[in-house]
Amino acid sequence: MKQFVVTPSAGKRLIAKAITSLPEISNALKNRTIVIIAGTTNGCVAEEILTSLKASDGFSRKNFFRGVTMPPTSALTSKGRLNDESKFPGDVVITKGKWRKGITIFDIVDELKEGDIILKGANAVDLQRKQAAILIGHPRAGTIAIALQAVLGRRVNLIIPVGLEKRVSSDLFYLAQKVNLPGACGFRLFPTQGQIITEIEAIKILTGADTELISAGGVCGAEGSCWLAITGTEEQEAVAEKLLTSVAPEPAFSI
Repeated sequence: MKQFVVTPSAGKRLIAKAITSLPEISNALKNRTIVIIAGTTNGCVAEEILTSLKASDGFSRKNFFRGVTMPPTSALTSKGRLNDESKFPGDVVITKGKWRKGITIFDIVDELKEGDIILKGANAVDLQRKQAAILIGHPRAGTIAIALQAVLGRRVNLIIPVGLEKRVSSDLFYLAQKVNLPGACGFRLFPTQGQIITEIEAIKILTGADTELISAGGVCGAEGSCWLAITGTEEQEAVAEKLLTSVAPEPAFSI
């Protein structure tokens, strides 16, 4: 067994590399449509996938989000949440290997069909129950509500990249029932099911090794980090060490 500390930014890159290596992603890049809905983790996913296509020129993660959580004392935010679409470049939509620049999930949803893939990040993940949920601020439930038209209506595959720093301990459907009640204040919570990929699944995909979360937290830039215990063959552990060393320098996201 080997232990590693993984920052949230390194975790995003790790998840992105794992998703890019999935056979279903490779197949969809050749024959289907992939929609990468904007978000900070999905920014890394978009970078990795576009780089694999040699089509990353013109893509920037800097404004690839619709809303982000920031410190409540930040001058940029209202109550710790920044929602600024003034510089939003659009989601990343790729059809048969071609990036269709400047469009969004709203433009493409009616075209999606079985075998296509939507990638949508989350704001909460329950590791025990394999549940994920999205914070909702939009009165029509935002991009997840649109995405589910294709996911539930036409069996489009939903992949949910979400970092371990977003873990919660309670049943997300129970939490949603509480915060979504009439009269409650703040954001709503939308639990949804899909193929959840955290750092734990990412390491399994990329190395074959098993991973357990054994501790968390840190200071001086390690806030939100996770200590991971990785167990596998000697070769698997060596591959994991090389992989985690390669993503460790990933800088924190900045506005």
